[in-house]
Amino acid sequence: MSTPAQRPPLPPFTRETAIQKARAAEDAWNSCDPQRVSLAYTEDSRWRNRADFVTGRAEIVEFLTRKWKREQDYRLIKEIWAFEGNRIAVRFAYEWHDDSGNWFRSYGNENWEFDENGLMRLRHASINDLPIAESERKFHWDRKAPRPADHPGLSDLGL
Repeated sequence: MSTPAQRPPLPPFTRETAIQKARAAEDAWNSCDPQRVSLAYTEDSRWRNRADFVTGRAEIVEFLTRKWKREQDYRLIKEIWAFEGNRIAVRFAYEWHDDSGNWFRSYGNENWEFDENGLMRLRHASINDLPIAESERKFHWDRKAPRPADHPGLSDLGL
């Protein structure tokens, strides 16, 4: 039996390590690379994402591949809401457009639970989509790079 990979920071989380974990998740999701994102989850990770129920890395990759085909020019910001022990709650917003050029800002909350190796074993996400005009976009950075350190976060943007 192989030793599971560790994904620091590990629980129990402090405010600083919870923020690091959320930023690492944000950076991975902004890569829009389903395989890269899947590696932060346990092999048998369980998700509820809106009305979708996903189990395991293979289903995570399939889900994210479909998601980012539909949600183009995806840019995401996550912010810590609460943390305790091996759990973190974040709120987030992301902007994207569909294949017709219609822009949206999606708002949501996620509850995360991690194993002892820092891999996420549970993810519960509630998300709402708001149609926006392209001129209302607030997330402007190079799509192929992580959000710059000086780009405002959700609270700074009034979101």
